[in-house]
Amino acid sequence: MSDHSEAPVAPVEAYEPPYYAAVFTTVRTQDRSGYSETNSRMEELVKDIPGFLGMDHARTPGGLGITVGYFRDADALTEWRSNAEHRAAQKRGPAEWYQSYTLHVAKVERSHGLTRAQVPQSPVAD
Repeated sequence: MSDHSEAPVAPVEAYEPPYYAAVFTTVRTQDRSGYSETNSRMEELVKDIPGFLGMDHARTPGGLGITVGYFRDADALTEWRSNAEHRAAQKRGPAEWYQSYTLHVAKVERSHGLTRAQVPQSPVAD
């Protein structure tokens, strides 16, 4: 998906299981025409799916991209998979943008997390 340089650096929160995770791992081709616009549109659309919980993204310097979408239940995931615009983007991906990809869908049975409170920094005395 996109590079998300403007997005805050924080993982999607831990939810009460069970819920579903769709893990999409990609290596992109050199052709990026239309990718950013399509990716942005998919991110807008998925937020409208009842039961969509959030999405995490990462990209390695070598070009491996990982996007994990979280969904409350299988129905939410099915609705996303069946969305007409998403289906069209799914066809363009392997035809234009992906050298390779994998999709893994898993039922999350355990989930926990931590968010450390931000502590104000004191000025350093010389």
